[in-house]
Amino acid sequence: MPVNHSINYVELPGKDLDALEAFYSAAFGWTFTDYGPEYRAFSDGSFDGGFRRSGRKSRAEGGATLVVLYASDLEGSRDQVVAAGGSIFKEIFSFPGGRRFHFLDPHGNELAVWSDR
Repeated sequence: MPVNHSINYVELPGKDLDALEAFYSAAFGWTFTDYGPEYRAFSDGSFDGGFRRSGRKSRAEGGATLVVLYASDLEGSRDQVVAAGGSIFKEIFSFPGGRRFHFLDPHGNELAVWSDR
């Protein structure tokens, strides 16, 4: 059961839902449920979300919320993102409490991956 007032779901835009599913499945092992040509839901095993058909892109510099994933192996995750077809938007950098990088998925959405290691 969801916790009251906790973040429960996130939606991102995407034009080619098949390409997004292929990327996130390969890069992070997410699973997907197809709800027709306009929507594709995903699960990372502990959190759910979806991609809605749209030509817009989610970028922090444009005011969008930045979705940040956690990784125990930051360099390994970066390599998986690139191997799956993503591009590195900001190389690994340090910040108080850890390190992270930002990437663009095949649609051009910006997400980040951080680690405390």
